[in-house]
Amino acid sequence: MSTHIHPTAVIDPATDLGVEVRVGPYAVIEAGCVIGDYCEVRAHAVICRGSLIGPHNQIGYGAVIGAEPQDYGYKGGHSRVEIGSGNKIREYVTIHRASREGSATSIGNDNFLMVGVHVGHDARIGDHAILANNSLLGGFVEVGDRAFLGGATIVHQHVRIGRLAITRGGMGLGMDLPPYFMGFEVNRVAGINRIGLRRAGFSHETRRAIQAAYELIYRSDLNVSQALEELRGKFHLPEIAHLIEFIGQSKRGICRENKGAGTEEEE
Repeated sequence: MSTHIHPTAVIDPATDLGVEVRVGPYAVIEAGCVIGDYCEVRAHAVICRGSLIGPHNQIGYGAVIGAEPQDYGYKGGHSRVEIGSGNKIREYVTIHRASREGSATSIGNDNFLMVGVHVGHDARIGDHAILANNSLLGGFVEVGDRAFLGGATIVHQHVRIGRLAITRGGMGLGMDLPPYFMGFEVNRVAGINRIGLRRAGFSHETRRAIQAAYELIYRSDLNVSQALEELRGKFHLPEIAHLIEFIGQSKRGICRENKGAGTEEEE
């Protein structure tokens, strides 16, 4: 087995390339990078120092991985981008390395980052997430497993997006979006991610429990702390425990319900 490198590609000798790596025309890979087995780096992509990329990843045309962070506090220390396996990173995606010495911007496994996505410094993306075209993540943003960000979603620094949450296109997020919920407009929610939960194999019972939790948080006379306490006593499902933990750890607060939203019932 061997690599397949276009003669116009520029690859520093101090790069660790795995087997069956394909590198397209005019791509640039700087010193100290690790490119795992069976990766494809397409034409004009740039992979900067400190990028550690696992196997079976596709790096799209013109993508830039591991450039220095857009952070005035960054003084040129050694930081990284760490990417797992099986990711599709499409055209002109930018992923910046972390801003703190020894730290990393982290992308998990089997994610799909569509055209023009930006992942800011120190951000963390889990597994099986989908970020549609031109979604923008600020520094230290966290995106949970199987989350779906609609096109042009804009996420402020330090915001967290929970597991299996979904945003409609063009959403602005400056507050945390809890797991399983649907976000839209600016810091608003409008029900739960019913289709995503069903596709993920959540049982009817679990989906109904998540719907009930949503209504208790947003449509009861309880404040958030009181609603979480009631949920602890009412439900004993791991999915509800995860929801409670996520909301309980929020520092920016959670998105509020759009008061014009309908009361969609679970099928």
